[in-house]
Amino acid sequence: MKRKIFKHIIPAAALVCSLVFIACVNDLHVENINPQQNPNFTEDELLNKIYSSFVLTGQQGPSGKPDIQDVNEGFSDYFRNVWELQEFTTDEASWIWIGDPGIPELLHNTYDASNSCTSGLYYRLFFTITLCNYYLDQFPADGSDENTKRRAEVRFIRALTYYNVMDLYGSATFTEHVVAEPGERYTRQQYFDFVEKELKEIENDLATAGSLKYGRVDKVAAQLLLARLYLNAEVYTGTPKWNEAKDYAQKVIDNGYYHLNTNSAVNPNTGEKFSAYQMLFLADNDSNGAQYENIFPIIHDGVNTQSYGGMHYLVLSSYAKPTESNMEAAIPSGTTAAWGKCMRVRGKLIENFFGKATALPEDPASQSEITNIAGDDRALFYTGKGYSRDIIDETDATQGYACSKFRNVRSDGGTTSIIDQFVDTDLPLMRIAEAYLTYAEAETRLNGATAAAAEKINALRERAHAVKQNSYTLDDIRTEWSKEFWCEGRRRMDLVRFNSYGGQSTYTWEYMGGAAAGSQFPAFRNIFALPLNDLTNNPNLEQNPGY
Repeated sequence: MKRKIFKHIIPAAALVCSLVFIACVNDLHVENINPQQNPNFTEDELLNKIYSSFVLTGQQGPSGKPDIQDVNEGFSDYFRNVWELQEFTTDEASWIWIGDPGIPELLHNTYDASNSCTSGLYYRLFFTITLCNYYLDQFPADGSDENTKRRAEVRFIRALTYYNVMDLYGSATFTEHVVAEPGERYTRQQYFDFVEKELKEIENDLATAGSLKYGRVDKVAAQLLLARLYLNAEVYTGTPKWNEAKDYAQKVIDNGYYHLNTNSAVNPNTGEKFSAYQMLFLADNDSNGAQYENIFPIIHDGVNTQSYGGMHYLVLSSYAKPTESNMEAAIPSGTTAAWGKCMRVRGKLIENFFGKATALPEDPASQSEITNIAGDDRALFYTGKGYSRDIIDETDATQGYACSKFRNVRSDGGTTSIIDQFVDTDLPLMRIAEAYLTYAEAETRLNGATAAAAEKINALRERAHAVKQNSYTLDDIRTEWSKEFWCEGRRRMDLVRFNSYGGQSTYTWEYMGGAAAGSQFPAFRNIFALPLNDLTNNPNLEQNPGY
């Protein structure tokens, strides 16, 4: 039984810290973490709070004492919010409950400055930034090794969060300290320069690979984020940095500790076979070999880290209810509260694996029926009885295949910490496979379809038992990003880089731009609008063009 929680990050640390914050943006209504405004706290508690901010939404779990006021706490999770903006707006994922506030505009690429999803994420990101700023203000550098490492970890998390601000909103507010005054306006170039500077400064302060407790970040995380930053540099600054992306991707690949997981397993109780790729997304991915691929996992525990976001959201939203489908019997989820396949995948994603003509079985009895047809272990879908590949009617729950990628079952047949709706499966926020595709794409953009690029892609395809090729075009690599990382919360970023998102009509998917067959939408929606309230309260800000 897994009892990881955040005590495995900092031993014996509590999840609740008693702090009072002043918002770093005027409209960020941050709930006092201690209702009595008791300012006593420990460094361990605050560091845990910063790590937990990716998945937890308040002080009680899964709801009841939210971090941020005036929001639906269940919808306010950091990762869930990022995931929705990166996936619902693209060719990978759709949502059945289109009456949920803000969701239809994401699905149809018609979001504006009043969208509750884009505004909610903005405030969540700056809540985490405020936590980081507060830690760095309260615990200045003292020269000790432990202090240096902890401050570097917090600076990394702040840099990652500012990276998300830059990627999603372009220009927004910036501060490095907890202050009452409105933050200054930063452009994308300024954010880029800050994130690059921070990561390079802390690279050697962070712990060496594998020397810390599982769940804490080390220098390889900084190197991977630098590789991501440089891969997207042309989008963010107008100046490509392909050589830098290659160099840092190679550093990650050569780190000496993290590596692609190649362990597979057979459940001794059920006989189910799990591929090496599946092992990355199971409830024992902290111990089944996947822990060596996951450079930055967000720890989950079904008892102690309960929220309606993170991996809990991915598992439960993917699964049909037993009364509606045989999905649970064929590919058990490991939970007791499926949400009825409210998240389903779009036909364009299925096309990436199967083409347009391949017939897929109704009601498959196992996952292998689907992956064998695809010739690719990454095709983790459920094609249930009566399900259609394409989504023509967004209100019809049978349209669109189900995702069976994320599950709360253990490959070793063991039980999870609680047989209920909350999950033990850790969220692989950053994994080493990204470095392989980053290198391949940067190399191809510099030198064309080379053997060096093919070697990196083929390492992933070999792990997935997919046919290897001698060379790959940029269009192939765009598809490969989807095959390896589909529904992991990054697709919009990749489509923008390939000029396959706003402002073009060559690459389309169903309901792109709001049309069932897919239609062009404006390029200004490649980034999201700043919340109207923050523009009112912070005179330093300017709305993004087009909104």
